[in-house]
Amino acid sequence: MLAAIRPDSVNLPLFLHVLGAMLLVGFLFAVAFAWILGRRSQQRAEGLARFGLKTLLLGVLPSYILMRVGAQWTESEQNYPDEFEATWIDIGYITADIGALLILISAILAGVGLRRGNVRLARIVGVVSVILLAAFLVAVWAMTAKPT
Repeated sequence: MLAAIRPDSVNLPLFLHVLGAMLLVGFLFAVAFAWILGRRSQQRAEGLARFGLKTLLLGVLPSYILMRVGAQWTESEQNYPDEFEATWIDIGYITADIGALLILISAILAGVGLRRGNVRLARIVGVVSVILLAAFLVAVWAMTAKPT
């Protein structure tokens, strides 16, 4: 019902925010899945580690930026009053800000890991991606359920 009364100026930024968030979750799932498969098969560990690290650098970073820019743009178009406080927005900001730090650390580790061919760094990035995936799934729940 709330979507029916949303102003039209919010549609594009909200679409970009949701698109970025879904791409982000999808790419994080791919990185986590590559890490899990790499742990089970030592023969394919290096190839899967390379795939996970490249996916992080080429998929997770751009989709995070798209999600975050879309979120800020959506909030600015909504024109919420100063006293407006929503738990779901707070959950989104907390997970996005902590997620940015973890993604940045993972991207640095991924860059070093790709350059050196280090599987151990890929495992660290895999663990961080699982943690990020869980946190962003909580944020997706908060955005859709809108707890008070």
